[in-house]
Amino acid sequence: MVAAFAAWLESGGWSVETEVAYVDVVARRDDAIMYCEAKGRTAAVGLDVDTLYGQLLRRMPAEPAPNATFGVVVPTIAVGAAQRVPLWVRQRLNIVIYEVGDDSSVTER
Repeated sequence: MVAAFAAWLESGGWSVETEVAYVDVVARRDDAIMYCEAKGRTAAVGLDVDTLYGQLLRRMPAEPAPNATFGVVVPTIAVGAAQRVPLWVRQRLNIVIYEVGDDSSVTER
C-alpha cells in the first residue's frame, strides 16, 4: 500500500521518502509538505484506523506548519472507519483520507 501511494504521489510531482522519523510517508513539492500514516488490511479495521489517527496526531510537528497537510492512507475496506472522524475535525487539522484500491489506484476521499 505504501509503495502504491508513494508512486501515485511521485507521479504528481512530489518527492517522497518513507519511514522518516517513524512517519510512513513524507512528501514534498515546492514549499508544501505532507505527512502520511498508512494501515493495510487487517482483521481489526476500526481499531487499526483509530491507532493510525493517534499515530498521525502524535507525529505532527511540534510547531504549526502552515504548508503542511496530513494524510490517512487506507485500503478501500477501511475508508468508512477513516471517515468516522468528523469532516470538520479533519478539515481543521488539514487531514485528507487517501483510499488505495486493490488495483493500487489512489483516490482522495
